[in-house]
Amino acid sequence: MDLRISFPLALLLLIPILGYFVWTWWHHRYQLKKSQLVVFGIRILAVVLLIFAIASPYLLLPVKEEQVAFLIDRSASVEGNEEQTLAFIEKSLQSKKDTHQVGIYSFASNLQTESILSNTLEHAPQLSGMNSESETNISQALQLMTGIVDRDKATRIVLFSDGLETKGKVTEQLTKMVGTNVSVDVVPLSNEVKADISIQSFVTPKVAYAGEQQQLVTAINATTATEGQLYLYENDQLIHKENITLEEGTNAFTYRHIGEAEGLVKYEALVQVEEDAILENNKLTSVTMVHSSPRLLIVSDREDGSPIAAALGQNSISYDVKSSSELPNALSSYLHYNAIIFDNIPGHLVGEEKMGIIEQAVKNFGVGFMMVGGENSFGLGGYFKTPIEKLLPVEMEVKGKQQLPSLGLVIVLDRSGSMMGPKIELAKEAAARSVELLRDGDTLGFIAFDDRPWEIIETAPLTDKEKAVNTILSIAPGGGTEIFSSLKLAVENLADLKLQRKHIILLTDGQSYSAGSYEDLLEEGKESNITLSTVAIGNDADAVLLEQLSELGSGRFYSVVDETTIPSILSRETAMISRTYIEDNPFYPTIYNAEGWNALFKEGVPQMNAYIGTTAKQTALVIAESEKEDPVLAEWQYGLGRTIAFTSDSTGAWTGDWAKWSEWSNFWQTAISKMLPTYNDIAYDIRQESNDTFLITDPTNQAAFLDIAIVDEFGEEIKAQIEPVSASKVRVVVDADPGLVFFRISKEDESIYQAGLTIPYSKEYELHPPNEALLTEIAEKTGGMILEDPEQAFREFTVKGAESQSITTWLLLASMILFFIDITLRRFGWGFLQTVGKPRKLATEKVVVEEETNVAKLLKDMKKK
Repeated sequence: MDLRISFPLALLLLIPILGYFVWTWWHHRYQLKKSQLVVFGIRILAVVLLIFAIASPYLLLPVKEEQVAFLIDRSASVEGNEEQTLAFIEKSLQSKKDTHQVGIYSFASNLQTESILSNTLEHAPQLSGMNSESETNISQALQLMTGIVDRDKATRIVLFSDGLETKGKVTEQLTKMVGTNVSVDVVPLSNEVKADISIQSFVTPKVAYAGEQQQLVTAINATTATEGQLYLYENDQLIHKENITLEEGTNAFTYRHIGEAEGLVKYEALVQVEEDAILENNKLTSVTMVHSSPRLLIVSDREDGSPIAAALGQNSISYDVKSSSELPNALSSYLHYNAIIFDNIPGHLVGEEKMGIIEQAVKNFGVGFMMVGGENSFGLGGYFKTPIEKLLPVEMEVKGKQQLPSLGLVIVLDRSGSMMGPKIELAKEAAARSVELLRDGDTLGFIAFDDRPWEIIETAPLTDKEKAVNTILSIAPGGGTEIFSSLKLAVENLADLKLQRKHIILLTDGQSYSAGSYEDLLEEGKESNITLSTVAIGNDADAVLLEQLSELGSGRFYSVVDETTIPSILSRETAMISRTYIEDNPFYPTIYNAEGWNALFKEGVPQMNAYIGTTAKQTALVIAESEKEDPVLAEWQYGLGRTIAFTSDSTGAWTGDWAKWSEWSNFWQTAISKMLPTYNDIAYDIRQESNDTFLITDPTNQAAFLDIAIVDEFGEEIKAQIEPVSASKVRVVVDADPGLVFFRISKEDESIYQAGLTIPYSKEYELHPPNEALLTEIAEKTGGMILEDPEQAFREFTVKGAESQSITTWLLLASMILFFIDITLRRFGWGFLQTVGKPRKLATEKVVVEEETNVAKLLKDMKKK
């Protein structure tokens, strides 16, 4: 047991107070009686106890229980050591005593519990799966462990690691652990150095010009001499393959390349050999900004070529024409272009994943976008509530229109077990969008089927869209597949309704056998004006049957491999039957004053035949409008990109005299010039300080005003911490996996600077010997040791645990009691203490006797008189 004081400086109060008491005693020492000296002493003792209470004293009481926590490094650099580590722990547990609490924890980039601290652990458990092995954060693991253990108890952490930390600094955490009850023993881990090939660096020019010869330099490290192949890619296209001979150590290879790609060009180096211990370090990427004239991407599925390309002519901007099936999945491929035009492309051939990437290219990197009308575009193309609708200046839904046809829609959805996962979730989302496209009062029915039909929403006029949507989204998968009975129920529900349009949409991913006749059923439906469209989801669906059903039902058939296209399909189907989107009465558009456009119409406005109905968004600039006040040509700013909606077509069938117009070519040139981004001439310097940390330098010393966005190659925005360093520098820490990331830097003037950088593979995948110096430092600074024998984990603790017990309350109580005695003695004197505790009867008798004596004395005096 030991006495400690939390605030020893408070004891300095004793000096003036005791001095005052000594001075008082000295000046009154001859007048003070013995009883007064006692009271004076009580008062001094009470004040001294009060001051000691202020100093917060406490007792350290020994704690018998001790804690041993095994902490296992399970990062990639020590992969394969789990069995050896568990064997060490198992053997060490044989030396465990009853007073020991034992727990087992593991870590890589994060800490996870294998077995909580307890007295009952007798054997090492099987380790659970580790999600992230690409980093080693010893510092965080020790920090969290010190929070888990009871600090009043003597604690020993047994660390199994190779000491190769790739995140955090354990030396900073060790400083906080010095002087505590926690010590760290170390069991070094290591992997035998195997045959491994790794790309140490892959360097391409930061900036190049079109047609310039570029040097692509690859540095490859080999632990042993071997042979292999080196592959180089440009924007995911193989540009070079070479058989290489590798010597032990670092090998450099240079390839000179004249590229045709422009803009942000991604290069990738990949090496392959027969024997390779770690595959994660065989690939690196690099990005080069290739300056050139602007480049346009025209997306068109017309077999006879794009009318837009023909209208532009040969001396226009450089462009590529691609079909919807050729659209890439990587953001870098879109950043190769300055603007994109969708020419009558249906949304279900694009998919929402690619739409999302295009939206990021527009929003964060200033790529222009234009949608051109046609029977497969805008609302009829299934773009309702898609990322493409978000970036356009118009909404797909036609609002404020009267005399729309009365509609009945029944959605028949497969909810069998095979639909579990993304299929049914996207199908439910698609159905919900269809509901939102309907008007209040339109008739809606929803049937989910497995081996029987389930009428989730009865076919009736729609009164509560939100309730209908929530009901659809709550459906769970399960059961078999039986289509006919559900389709029959849908036909029966619609047959007798007095509606102008009746439509059924069937979605399924399986095959069904039925004794009923689909042909008779759909023929019966036709007599009641019912149409049917079918969606085959995945390769297992009976596409032949579903296509036949759509033909019999006078509808459309969709074969879906990419589930993300399902929402666009249902939006398109609902739009086609619920709205009269195509306005096909010839008219002369009204042209509003708009910079850059008005010069085209000096000689007049040509007649137009048709367009797709849309609704202009609130902040959109409408340049041309129909007689029905629908937008024909509109533009607006979306993020850093400029987007345009042209609701007529490009072929002349809808545009009419516009396609014969002398300014037709200039019309498209003007649209393209409107979309082209304004790039910043300022060259921001972006330097990589570590795998996930970048330092950005602004030569104009306005770093605090930079707007920085970071996106990965799949168009997903990456979380980043932005920390100002000085007027000209900011530090950016990103949370991204190894690979390519794109920086977009802009200011209030909307100028843009973009760059692509590589986050290389983690150092975890580099072969290094254990960091014995760091492991020794961990043990020495915390009072631990390097363990060789398992029994040493439960050796006697040099530092004993102690529990602090405060005595402040007891001192305050004692001081209060003494003060009470002091006040009592000064108020009532010592005589009061003499009567305290005597029997009440004696005191009463004394009073009576005294009264009788007084009476007798009075009578005696009266006789004398």
